[in-house]
Amino acid sequence: MSVPTPTMSQTVTVTVNGVTFERDVPARRLLVHLLRDDLDLTGTHIGCDTGSCGACTVHLDGVPVKSCAVLAVQADGASVTTVEGLAGDEQTPLQRSFAEHHALQCGYCTPGMLMSATALLAENPSPTEDDVKVALQGNICRCTGYWNIVEAVVAAGRGAA
Repeated sequence: MSVPTPTMSQTVTVTVNGVTFERDVPARRLLVHLLRDDLDLTGTHIGCDTGSCGACTVHLDGVPVKSCAVLAVQADGASVTTVEGLAGDEQTPLQRSFAEHHALQCGYCTPGMLMSATALLAENPSPTEDDVKVALQGNICRCTGYWNIVEAVVAAGRGAA
């Protein structure tokens, strides 16, 4: 009996921020590396490579996922939104709220926070502080102490951004 040879690469088609790309990727290539290295979308950050920090959060078919825990081949045929795809020419109310409420310092966690908070606001347009804390629990910030981030998300939900 012969053992099948593993596929070393695969062609994937993925729509990122409304633009469709076709790339030949190694079978073990992570989505975060497809986005950053192959498509030059560096807004998605790599913080831990273990799925613990949330800096690499993107939306995969509308669901927030940690792109360091998803293989690029798993995104074949899917739609991905990165932080670059959140706004057109103007910032979103959430992005403005982050700036107005000083919800960032070094900015490293900000893309992941924005992606997680955007998903929350799409599902719950008027979240409470507790709702925000639960939604962001998979995102780590080492600078802000979270208070301003929570405040910014709640304010964006109230339309006070």
